[in-house]
This record gives sequence, C-alpha cells and structure tokens, in this order.
Amino acid sequence: MTAAPDHLPPLAGLESARLEWRQDDSGESAPHSSAFDDVYFSRHDGRAETEHVFLAANRLPERFRDWQAPRPFVIGETGFGTGLNMLCAWACFDAHAPAGARLHLVSTEKFPLARDDLARALAAWPDLAERAAALVAQWPEPVAGVHRLWLDERVTLDLHFGDTTERLALLDGAVDAWFLDGFAPSKNPEMWHDALFAAMASRSRPGATFATFTCAGVVKRGLRAAGFAWRKVPGFGRKREMLAGEIETPPADERRGSTPWLTPPAVQTARRVAVIGAGLAGTTVAAALARRGVAVTLIDREAPGAGASGNAQGALYVKLAADTNLQSRTYLSGLLHSRRWLEALDPDHALWSPGGVLQLATGERETRRQARFLANHPLPASVVRGVDAEEATRLVGLDLLHGGLGLSHGGLDYPLAGWVRPDALCRRLAASDGVSAYRGEVRELSPIAEDDENGGWRLTLAGDGGTDTIEVDQVVIAAASASSGFAQTAALPLQPVRGQISRLTLPQGAPAPARVVCAGGYVMPPIDGTLTFGASFAPNDADATTREADHAFNLAELERTLPGYAAALAEAGADLSPEALDGRAAVRAASPDKSPYAGPVPDAEAWRRDYAAMAKDATLIPATPGRHHPGLWISAAHGSRGLASAPLCAELIASRICDEPLPLEAPLADHLHPGRRVIRDLIRGQ
Repeated sequence: MTAAPDHLPPLAGLESARLEWRQDDSGESAPHSSAFDDVYFSRHDGRAETEHVFLAANRLPERFRDWQAPRPFVIGETGFGTGLNMLCAWACFDAHAPAGARLHLVSTEKFPLARDDLARALAAWPDLAERAAALVAQWPEPVAGVHRLWLDERVTLDLHFGDTTERLALLDGAVDAWFLDGFAPSKNPEMWHDALFAAMASRSRPGATFATFTCAGVVKRGLRAAGFAWRKVPGFGRKREMLAGEIETPPADERRGSTPWLTPPAVQTARRVAVIGAGLAGTTVAAALARRGVAVTLIDREAPGAGASGNAQGALYVKLAADTNLQSRTYLSGLLHSRRWLEALDPDHALWSPGGVLQLATGERETRRQARFLANHPLPASVVRGVDAEEATRLVGLDLLHGGLGLSHGGLDYPLAGWVRPDALCRRLAASDGVSAYRGEVRELSPIAEDDENGGWRLTLAGDGGTDTIEVDQVVIAAASASSGFAQTAALPLQPVRGQISRLTLPQGAPAPARVVCAGGYVMPPIDGTLTFGASFAPNDADATTREADHAFNLAELERTLPGYAAALAEAGADLSPEALDGRAAVRAASPDKSPYAGPVPDAEAWRRDYAAMAKDATLIPATPGRHHPGLWISAAHGSRGLASAPLCAELIASRICDEPLPLEAPLADHLHPGRRVIRDLIRGQ
C-alpha cells in the first residue's frame, strides 16, 4: 500500500519538455524528447497505436457503451505527453457512451509541453482539432499540482504536474482503467519502479484494468507484486507483444492511519441537493452540481449575490506566505483554478478582467518578505514575479498621468489575477440549467430518518408565502457567518468580519490604475466610470450599514498604498471628502486559521467521544473512522479571498458528492476539512 506522503513536494515551476522535431518512418515531422532520446509518437501511426494499446486492450468501446453508473468513468494515465491518448479516449467515449454518461481523465506529467509545442504536435490529426483546441485553450502553467480542465459538458481532465509516483500517491480518487504510458523503461528507468505500481494499485477500483506497450521484466514483476494480474497480448506494429490485465482486489487504503477522522463519508444518492446561501460560495457549488446533472434548489433570504458577494467589483488575488504552507498552496491552486474556470465560463470577459494584480510592498519589511517568498518558490514569471519600483509604477500606469506618480517600492506581480463582478457572477451561476431558486430562510434542518444513513434531509423554510418544507437527498451549507447557526454546524467556529468599500465617480480625464493594486488595502481599475477602493476590516462586527468613518479609513489606506494619487484625483476635480463617497458594507466570515471550510460536516459529538483519548495524549489515535452527518456539507469562511477559493472548494465538494477524483492533492483537501478545528480543540482541551 502506498499512502500519501507526509509532506508535499516543493511548490515550484516545472521544467518544460525539451523537444526536437524529427522525421519519422513516414517522412513526417514528429516530436522527439531531447531529455529521454525517445519519440512521443509516430505521426504516421501514433493514433493507431494508441487505439490498439490503450483503448482496445482496456476494452473501452464496450465498457463505455455499457456505462450506466451515476459517477463518471475514470481513466488514469502515467505520462500525459502530447495528450494524444486522452483525446483518443475522449473521441471513443463520444462514439460509444450513452448520453447521460460522464468521463473523468486523470494524467500525470513531470515535463509538460509548452503550449505552442502542444498545439503543433496535435495538429497532425485534423479530425481531433476541435478537441485539441479545447485542451490547448485551457493548458495550465507549468506549476506542480493539480490542474482541472473542463473539456466539454461531459468530460473533465485533471492534469497532475510533477513526478508520476509522487502525484499518484497524492491523488484522492479511484481509477477504472489505466494507460501505463511513458518513455520506454530503458530510456526512463526512474519512472518504472515498484512504488509506481503500488501507487496505481492503491488508486484502483476493484476490477480496474491496465494496458501498456512494454513487456519489460521490471514492469511485469512490479505489476504482479502490486496485485495486478497481467497477460501478454499482441502488440502494435513491430512490437510483437504488450501487456494488459486487471486488479481484482486493490489493497486497503492506509493513508488515514494518522488522521482517521478525515476518512471520507460513504457515497450517497445525490439526485436532489439543497444549497443554503446564494453568495459566491453557494452559487459556485450549485453550478458545479448542476453541471453534473444534479437537481439543485438554491435557497437565500434575498437575491443571489445580495450579501458579502454583492459588490460590483472584487479582486481576484492571493497573498501567499513567505514560507510554504498548506494554506498558501491551497490559495495558489485556487487562483489558477479560478482563472481557468472564469475563462471557460466567460471567454468574452463580460464578468471579469484578467488584467493582473500588483501586490505592492509599501516598506522595507514587506520588501524583504516578498524577496524571501520568491527565493522559496521558484514559480514561472507567468504566475508571479518580482518587480522593482520603476516596473511597478509602469504596471500601475500612473507614471504616464499628471506628471508621473512614481512608487517608492516594488512588489509581486500576478499576471493571471485580476478583478471580477461578483454580483453579476452570482446571478449568472444561479441561472444555470438545473438550478431553481427559492427565496426564504431555513429555520430548521433535520434528517428525514435518524437511523437511515441514506434518508435525506428535511428543510423547514420561512419565505414570502409563509412556512414551507422541502426534502432533498443532500444539503450544502454556504451561508457565510450564518453557516454555523444550525445544530449540526455549531461546533465550527465562524467569525463575522465587517468590511466596507468606497466608490468614487471619476471626473473626465482623472488618472486611474491599469491593474488591481493591493497593499494594506486595494484599489481597482475603474468600471463604468467608478473607482472602487478599500476595504475596512472589522472583526466581530455584523453591522452592514455604511459609515463615513470607514470612508475616511479607506481614503487614508489609499494614500498609504499609492502616495500622491488622492491629490492627483483632487486636481482632476474629484471630491474626496468622506461624506461625498458612495460605498457598500457587507459581512464576511472567517475561520480561526483563515482557511475555508470545504467538505463534509463532522458529527462533533461523536468525534469528541471517539477521539477522547487524544485529549490526554495526542499520539493515542483510535482507528475509528470519523463520523459525519450523512449528506451534509459546508463551504464557508472564504473571507475576502473568496474569488480565489470558492470555485475550487465548490469543485471539491461536488467531486466528493459525485464520487469523482478530487481537484486538489489529498493533503490540501484534508487541510480544508471542516472537522480540523474539532480535533484541534479536543487536543488542546478546549
């Protein structure tokens, strides 16, 4: 059994594949790996080889044809390469699978191709052009981690960038069929070892099949030792033989030995799901479930986006720790996820702008912190890069206006970040096919049958038409600070945090920043002639009325962020008195450790009983799996960075509900688990 490693690999950019384009046997140009001195495929017969080795040997046409499960069919691959195998599997799925079926592809890659090389390689097959374009359009930056792509309404691809064995050990999900691919064992011996086969076995469903082009002894021995039965079958072309087979009984999952409370709950029926809360957390969950064919009832006391997600403009940004931690990893994954998700949802940029974010250093201490961050995280410049004061000034764009407004410090530039219209985004998501809205307040949440783990939930609601009840299979609570107001969630601490933004109608010709600038506060490029800046921060304050004092605070923060900018605005004719500003106040929710809650709701009373021994000795860990309220989930505590966390958390919850591989490494999913605070308090005797 291969458990997930205790520590994640370094958070860093990956080396892109080094290619040469050589003529193959047919005289056509094909990609050749300089590092491994091996071909990715033959342009002449590469597709035919894929169909013979991986599709036919895994019996995919007939398995797709007969697929009736509500969950997707999952293919795992060791070595994405050019993506040819996965595109062929997608084409086979479209040709044979019934209309209601879904396909989930999971592939690892240590040396991802550059986008242009990927497009060139796949251009060899014009009939795959539409599918290749969908892949190339969403091709992620070469950053270690999980990158989820939505190839179409029925097909999802998770690219796990990094070492194959390491990536599979971090995978939270199970596979139905394996494409055991990669450069030949003689060319790439570091990949083909026992730990790889053990990781495959641990992430296999009962009866999972595999196929591979090689018959090398190291492969046969490793597969057999891991529990796979193999047989030789006719190979392709000049390769006389290849291997295919299956695993009957995968080894037990031992990854929860030190954290049994994080054992995922059993999969349950999810035809009808209620989502409580129509802000960003709730509408992203609703849309994610509806995309999977689940009927969603979206419940809110007001309209979608009426609460803390109701601003006309919000920053899509992160602030990452100088030293790597799980929270920073999660937020960076969320930022990259949100960028791809928004581009797929709204390619015309009606709801958002990918204009970049400058995280400005306003003093020497922050400058040193940012330098330490860059030294610890060698990420691609396309993701984050350090800029000096001159470059920062140019990026903001204010050096060209009113005689110049030079910054005294540089900062971190996030080219993939930007700003979003959260209110409009919530309305768009709430209008997704399969989502029905209910305006009311949930007064009571109770299981339909206390002794039935699949009994569903009854919601008692008070709305415009009086009291009503609805019954659903599962429930997702996404109601910000009100999320802990139910009996089942009372053990999850949530802190209300009041924040107020200020808005200024800009006079004609007034200077404006070209991208979002964040420091102590933030200021965004104007939309519809209005400049938005702020925001005040008041923990344990749930008053959502605007205050002149907060406008004054925001003006002072604007001056600290961009010294001299307020004077330039006044020179252009803007009235910057606090009483003249427009604004909006809202109450967000935060957890004590400032990471979101995303996952199943723990049965806190049962946890306190089951793990009581840990209160005296934290090393006394019972083997009892954590008990959860069946079919009850939460997405909350997104604070001021919900645009970078809520969409990814929505995918995490929807993937759990629908029995899919997760869009995050297992340790990051564990980091977001709502029960983490229950265990922490238990150990500390609180």
